[in-house]
Amino acid sequence: MERPAKAPLRPEFSSGPCAKRPDWNPDALENALLGRSHRSKPGKAKLQEALDKTRKVLNVPADYRIGIVPASDTGAVEMALWSMLGARGVDMLAWESFGKGWITDVVKQLKLDDVRTFEADYGALPDLSAVDTDRDVVFTWNGTTSGVKVPNADWIKDDREGLTICDATSAAFAMDLPFEKLDVVTYSWQKVLGGEAAHGVLILSPRAVERLETYTPAWPLPKIFRLTKGGKLIEGIFTGATINTPSMLCVEDYIDALDWSDSVGGLKGLIGRSQANLKVLEDWAEKTDWVDFLASDKAIRSNTSVCLKFVDPWLETLDADAQAAVPKKVASLLDSEGVAYDVGAYRDAPAGLRIWAGATVDASDLELLTHWLDWAYASVKSA
Repeated sequence: MERPAKAPLRPEFSSGPCAKRPDWNPDALENALLGRSHRSKPGKAKLQEALDKTRKVLNVPADYRIGIVPASDTGAVEMALWSMLGARGVDMLAWESFGKGWITDVVKQLKLDDVRTFEADYGALPDLSAVDTDRDVVFTWNGTTSGVKVPNADWIKDDREGLTICDATSAAFAMDLPFEKLDVVTYSWQKVLGGEAAHGVLILSPRAVERLETYTPAWPLPKIFRLTKGGKLIEGIFTGATINTPSMLCVEDYIDALDWSDSVGGLKGLIGRSQANLKVLEDWAEKTDWVDFLASDKAIRSNTSVCLKFVDPWLETLDADAQAAVPKKVASLLDSEGVAYDVGAYRDAPAGLRIWAGATVDASDLELLTHWLDWAYASVKSA
């Protein structure tokens, strides 16, 4: 097969940290508040600006709190698990690596007694109708390592008694999150918005705040997990007074990404760009006989972390190790050609490819990438 003549303008298709917004350059950070305390008046104003713009772009209800917290999405999820769980039974959902990690935390670290787990293999969802939202529920909205998302929140009761804790790190800014169904939402801005790493965002409903103020866990909490003091929410966390020192350079980059989001039509525009990106890959896969989606059901197929499996019957002629090596060789070849970086499947996922299709990626680059995917696979197969 002939080598494609034209390469994607931006080869960054990593699923985290993800591609910067189109036309990004370091000049976007020229107004960063460097060399100043984040607790200074200008510092707090910058952090509050980030929170206000987050609320606007994501359409977060006015009575929900938004805070910037340490340690990326992982830190935000852990804060919620360690601070809120234990008040009632909990249903844990997992269909990929990160959801399974939260199960490990709850079962083996917190060692809660009343835990039900609902798990599914990569490419599928557990039975959502079996989940009891009068218990607490912990789930990922979008499985970053499996390319599987929940199709909606219809399975969550409006009059639920439990809290819903949603890890939304590869869904926020790319999928419609119905906040009225969600009590805790977490994400990191290095995902869909392509921001710089190490910061998490924690969004709390009034019901989540009530839990924090009326329930004290049986275990000690380290300082970076503490959301209350004297039985009351530490409001400063949600008005720009972060728990620890944030990078104001990263905050400036996040503000820039939020401004860009606003310029492309806000959340609706971001979702539209991501869906258009997914369609490019769906149209290509439809006419390509060696590849298919890990998520065969379109209703649960991620429009950000697109996970692909190889289905060429030729692979069945190889032993297991050789089969598993083929996707890795394809990803390595694309990397060496400088046309697609970091597109191998996650280490715990089935062998294949994972291509980011969030809003910061251009559909035109994905269209060009499809030609390189065909070329790379043909090259590996014929080697």
